[in-house]
Amino acid sequence: MSAEATDQAPFGRRRGLPRIDLRNLRRFSRAALLGSASRGRLPDAIEHVAKVHRAHHPGADLDVLRKAYVLAESSHRGQMRKSGEPYITHPLAVTLILAELGAETTTLTASLLHDTVEDTEVTLDQVGEQFGEEVRYLVDGVTKLEKVDYGAAAEPETFRKMLVATGNDVRVMSIKLADRLHNMRTLGVMRPEKQARIAKVTRDVLIPLAERLGVQALKTELEDLVFAILHPEEYARTRELLQAHAGRPDPLAQAAEDVRGVLHEAGITAEVLVRPRHFVSVHRVGLKRGELTGTDLGRLLVLVSDDADCYAVLGELHTCFTPVISEFKDFIAVPKFNLYQSLHTAVAGRDGEVTEVLIRTHQMHRVAEAGVIALGNPYAPTEGADAPEGERADPTRPGWLSRLLDWQSATPDPDIFWTSLRDDLAQDREITVFRSDGGTLGLPAGASCVDAAYALYGDDAHSCIGARVNGRIATLSTVLRDGDTLQLLMASDARDTASHGPSPEWLDHARTPAARIAINRWLAAHPASQHGPREAAEEPESASELTGQDAQDAQDGQDAQDGQETKDAQVTRGSQVSRGGQTVAPAPGTGRPEAGIVVDLPGATVRLARCCTPVPPDAITGFAVRGGAVTVHRERCPGVARMTAAGRTAVGVRWADEDDGDGGADYRVTLFAEAFSRPHLLADLTEAIAAEGAEVVAAAVEPPREQRVRHTYTLQLPDAGRLPTLMRAMRNVPGVYDVTREGRSMAAAR
Repeated sequence: MSAEATDQAPFGRRRGLPRIDLRNLRRFSRAALLGSASRGRLPDAIEHVAKVHRAHHPGADLDVLRKAYVLAESSHRGQMRKSGEPYITHPLAVTLILAELGAETTTLTASLLHDTVEDTEVTLDQVGEQFGEEVRYLVDGVTKLEKVDYGAAAEPETFRKMLVATGNDVRVMSIKLADRLHNMRTLGVMRPEKQARIAKVTRDVLIPLAERLGVQALKTELEDLVFAILHPEEYARTRELLQAHAGRPDPLAQAAEDVRGVLHEAGITAEVLVRPRHFVSVHRVGLKRGELTGTDLGRLLVLVSDDADCYAVLGELHTCFTPVISEFKDFIAVPKFNLYQSLHTAVAGRDGEVTEVLIRTHQMHRVAEAGVIALGNPYAPTEGADAPEGERADPTRPGWLSRLLDWQSATPDPDIFWTSLRDDLAQDREITVFRSDGGTLGLPAGASCVDAAYALYGDDAHSCIGARVNGRIATLSTVLRDGDTLQLLMASDARDTASHGPSPEWLDHARTPAARIAINRWLAAHPASQHGPREAAEEPESASELTGQDAQDAQDGQDAQDGQETKDAQVTRGSQVSRGGQTVAPAPGTGRPEAGIVVDLPGATVRLARCCTPVPPDAITGFAVRGGAVTVHRERCPGVARMTAAGRTAVGVRWADEDDGDGGADYRVTLFAEAFSRPHLLADLTEAIAAEGAEVVAAAVEPPREQRVRHTYTLQLPDAGRLPTLMRAMRNVPGVYDVTREGRSMAAAR
């Protein structure tokens, strides 16, 4: 409650924000106590509020405001603020703040009554009987918020209730924010430690909520008031800086004149205003840019009639001045998550000074300043023949608020909820991602594809198996950037949770509470899936189950030590003998082709290097290794550079042709198939391989990571020329997104 507060001048009030004259309030309140208003006439104390309200809503019913004021004044009669003022001055000040921002009549009525149920004998039933169910609901919602800031143990659960109340009707939070602003303005006589505690909660919770509701006028002054309390030295330096510039010529005023002249000459009707930065904004710009100039202390605001004029103004500015392209942002085509729309740009004038410019319509400006408050009653019945009966339009419930409501209901522990909420609110920057269906998705900066999946699909995101970012396959851990295009790839049968579901690794990449809570809930319900989804039960778990090539591994290790290679694979012929998993040719005569290769080293055994597995017509080279063998590489293989650097001498090798009498030799090749994990993938791939006439010599399936799986196949082909056709057939298997030869980098393959 706010009866503890005392009135004093604000620390740093933003210019133009309404602030009620408390001396007049004292006079108005005493006049009301003496009954100076005749029956049916507006009391003097509420008359100013009514005039401001009528300026925004000419047809507003002022009688309900009179009734609400009379009830509030009589109920609070005898209650005083610590400053000695009648308590009625507080609900009057809160109501005036909201009236200046354009709040509709129902909100103002509830604002006048917002403390009556908490602090007086008035009941919610009485409020409902006299003012209707909607006002009753708003008063009840605000009443539930009054203890949010007091008592650390009760704070998380109380704030959960606040969020629920806010989610059902955002006007509850509008009243709460105005209430907090007036209390912050009048916080001076409290003990410093209490001022600091209230300021911290305002900074951590209420200011971010004001940002998300788009109420910039309240947010900026709250920031300045918190800045003055929590960082008094920085605040004092910023104030001195502004005072030092106050006596100098304002370069922004000249820039405004130049812009007016350009727009007038172009025939564009526009209002050009100098918009000073508030204290915190000046402080942030100073930290970013160092020494500040006069143009850093504010921006130009250009107001026009419609959207087309916004772009016309932008064109003129970029034509007649030098634009700073990196500063251009279009929040009209892609509005921010809190309803904000505007064009942002910066131009250099005749003296080279860079001036930031905001371009928006008058309606955009009202929404930019007042956010949801400027949109009127969001719960009026939807008009039109197609409107469902009883359906209410709700343009003020942004997607982020709906998401918060969803995950708060799924988080029984209030401390986890509180921590998650503060983490979410701490994300002060949001990115916009374009969906493949043409829509957009707002996410906090730093969000990954995992976060996008849960933001878009909720619990159905458990079946997400991959993503495409800007048209390219990407892991779910990929961090998204502003403007990225995203396509989420889902399993064909989302109900098959045995094969599809999040792995614990997803938690490392989840930035949003919605994603983390949903993943933890799924993992708790599926303890057997802690290592992520696996292939179907009939598929092998490791290469050793299929290959049994322990001797080959030992030989590969020897080759790696001797020839600085990773792994070598033996080229096979029908007449060759397999020993210990390694194919060895009989000792040939000089120049005889072995495994389809002619080598210029007498008696050499030929092996194809597994690091690149060359096949005709690849350009190849060879190197002698221990044991009288020659390992054959593709010329572009990285292993060739390593062997050359190690001082190895190349051996002449070439592919055999028919004249060599061995042109029809079989060839081995190792292929990697990258795919999204799904049941029966191995069976489908081996079927496609067999259909192309290739024989599977060995196969291995790595454990899935992030719903992606890698299959390794060593294949024997009757004709190397059929390799491209085979690889295309494997890529056509559902779920497979890439097939590459061993030794080819994934980046190059894509």
